[in-house]
Amino acid sequence: MSDLHPVKRALISVSDKSGLIELGQALADRGVELLSTGGSAKALRDAGLDVRDVADVTSFPEMMDGRVKTLHPKVHGGLLALRDNADHVAAMDEHGIGGIDLLVVNLYPFEATVARGAGYDEAIENIDIGGPAMIRAAAKNHGFVTTVVDVEDYKALLVELDSNDGQTGLGFRRTMAQRAYARTAAYDAAVSSWMAAAIEEPDPRRRAVAGTLRQTMRYGENPHQSAAFYVDGSDRPGVASAVQHQGKELSYNNINDTDAAFELVSEFADAAPTCVIVKHANPCGVAQGATLAEAYARAFDCDRTSAFGGIVALNRPLDAETAQAITGIFTEVVVAPGADDAARAIFAAKKNLRLLTTDGLANASAPGTVWKQVSGGYLVQDRDAGHVARADLKVVTKLAPSDAQMEDLLFAWTVAKHVKSNAIVYTKDGATVGVGAGQMSRVDSTRIAARKAQDMAEVLGLAEPMTQGSVVASDAFFPFPDGLLTAAEAGARAVIQPGGSMRDADVIAAADEAGLAMVFTGQRHFRH
Repeated sequence: MSDLHPVKRALISVSDKSGLIELGQALADRGVELLSTGGSAKALRDAGLDVRDVADVTSFPEMMDGRVKTLHPKVHGGLLALRDNADHVAAMDEHGIGGIDLLVVNLYPFEATVARGAGYDEAIENIDIGGPAMIRAAAKNHGFVTTVVDVEDYKALLVELDSNDGQTGLGFRRTMAQRAYARTAAYDAAVSSWMAAAIEEPDPRRRAVAGTLRQTMRYGENPHQSAAFYVDGSDRPGVASAVQHQGKELSYNNINDTDAAFELVSEFADAAPTCVIVKHANPCGVAQGATLAEAYARAFDCDRTSAFGGIVALNRPLDAETAQAITGIFTEVVVAPGADDAARAIFAAKKNLRLLTTDGLANASAPGTVWKQVSGGYLVQDRDAGHVARADLKVVTKLAPSDAQMEDLLFAWTVAKHVKSNAIVYTKDGATVGVGAGQMSRVDSTRIAARKAQDMAEVLGLAEPMTQGSVVASDAFFPFPDGLLTAAEAGARAVIQPGGSMRDADVIAAADEAGLAMVFTGQRHFRH
């Protein structure tokens, strides 16, 4: 197997015509014979280039609405023949098969077809067959054949040819072959995932997931871990599709935390101005206000210490007043569905502050799939799109919550959904006043959240912690009355929890004795 192999004959068949004419002209200028099909051949010919139709090579016309045009021995033989194998060369001579040294193919736009909501039959017609077959054949024979499947590799191809007197090196061909197989794998993953959903197969025997590299990173969660960011091409607004206006590249932890903040603030798409502050994937302050600036100030006052170096997410476009307030401390990232010029000008003075804007907020109720790797496999589940409305709540105590408490209970419940279990969230007047996250004991989460409120009372010069007169949410049921009573000691006067414990009666009795109002949701929000 020679390291260098000349490119004398190329087959070009592309759905995405970007750069096609320039590539065809560049290849023709280098003496490469062009073969092509259908629309690609027409476009090249209309540009004045000499192109031979594949149908002339195969002596078979395109048929069945283009379903059959390249599935022929004269195409696949030209791609698969080993040029240093005497038997292969003899077979080529006997059957009039010319070698194909370069294959340039991109596939029918199946992903885009599905993304725009096409029906089943249209989606099926946009499943490419000949393209993947040729790509796989050419990539297998990368000892002799160069395979290009991405428009962004056209320039690299021409540089490689110019660097090697019209030849490509084995290293380049291997790189292109790997990219080719990754492309067909991603394509098949998209088809199989779509079909599983289309035929309502919830747990297919095999699942495939694919992504496209967005950026490499200096490191992962820790400096000794390598990392990269891949995007799946979905149209869900978020960190993957956000526009970064300033600041250095996002790190692994930045992306993880920004996603957590944005997903939570998206729960409040139709609410009053809302601000979420996240640190280490947990919200440390969430609040609503008459303005974004007021919402930020109230969220900040939940836990000023944790907010330092945090992520801020907003449910409205960023304005100058809010931007000025945010720059009062070091903040890693701000993400919002837009930002006005005045706000961007204020942020411009903070070169290390990243500003991301998104095309709207994510649909918190939309279905989706979450993957988690474990040793030897993956856990796959639906995204937690569960919500409760006021009508879903069941009052289980003698005392019913007031209307204001009901609003706060629903607010606290929404926030608790995004806090690592065991999750406890104290809320008062549309703002979190204490958050306890990720503890092995629910009682510990309750105490930690209350202690944080005490600490903030001292910082703010308040006579008592803001948990006094608050409501509290627990992401899962209280297995014993102790956690509930700890919240009552901190000043909570109303409770929202799923219910469902063997000791619900004991917990309800304890709530009645403590003069608490309590509602059950019938829905749990574990988050691990």
